[in-house]
Amino acid sequence: MTNQKIVLSVFVAMQLSVMSLFATTDKILATVGNQNITKEDVNIVLKGQNLSYDKLKEKDQQNIINQLIDRKILSMIAYKTDIINSKLYKETLEKVKQDLALQLWMSNMAKTVQVSEASMKNYFDANKEKFKKPLELKARHILVKSQKEAKDIIASLSKAKDLKAEFIKMAKIKSTDGAATNGGDLGWFTLDKMIPEFSLAASSLKVGAITEEPVSTTFGYHVIYLEDKKESALLEYNEIKNDIKQFLLNDQFNKQVEHIIKVEKPKLNILIKK
Repeated sequence: MTNQKIVLSVFVAMQLSVMSLFATTDKILATVGNQNITKEDVNIVLKGQNLSYDKLKEKDQQNIINQLIDRKILSMIAYKTDIINSKLYKETLEKVKQDLALQLWMSNMAKTVQVSEASMKNYFDANKEKFKKPLELKARHILVKSQKEAKDIIASLSKAKDLKAEFIKMAKIKSTDGAATNGGDLGWFTLDKMIPEFSLAASSLKVGAITEEPVSTTFGYHVIYLEDKKESALLEYNEIKNDIKQFLLNDQFNKQVEHIIKVEKPKLNILIKK
């Protein structure tokens, strides 16, 4: 992380305080009076910025800890004022209690859900077609503005003794795409990662061949060289076992929740106001 400023408001979500109550085994980074600031506290704040405490530079770690210390000081001051006796505080606190109870209750219920090895294997056997490695291509391209220029490049390449070497050389000279400096290398990709016209043309090629006609897309005209190919194949059970387990656990958990709601909902007076 270079020169990236970490911004932490002192008014972060109440979830920060709630989660820290249960981080009993979490690493303590600082103490303010008799209260702890833990690594979990920091990571909750950083989550919205897609950052992790362990991956920050030491200077940035210290910076965010200092900001959390400041927030903790302000929280301690606020808690000693009459704000905790206000109607808004009490109403908000009650909502937090209910949300916390829900989170812990659902977490406990999730721990009771189990799936057998047999049910996992049965699901795999019944849904093998869903578990496929997609076709992957490794290709290079030369992108130019006009169809004529693309045709001239194809004509020139068709005479090359070493097609790949000549393609790389020409891509560096002729291509207007950002990959030009790497000889037009696009790396490995699945068909859904490229626009349809490009994917169709690339997937139709034999390994080591180029497109015989320019491929027109919204970006311009492409000359494509297919460097390698990994055919689509069914995944083995052991490759997908953990994903199947998680899917079935989630499915059972959701069914349990839906059943509870179905039973309890008629017992309550529910009014949707427009």
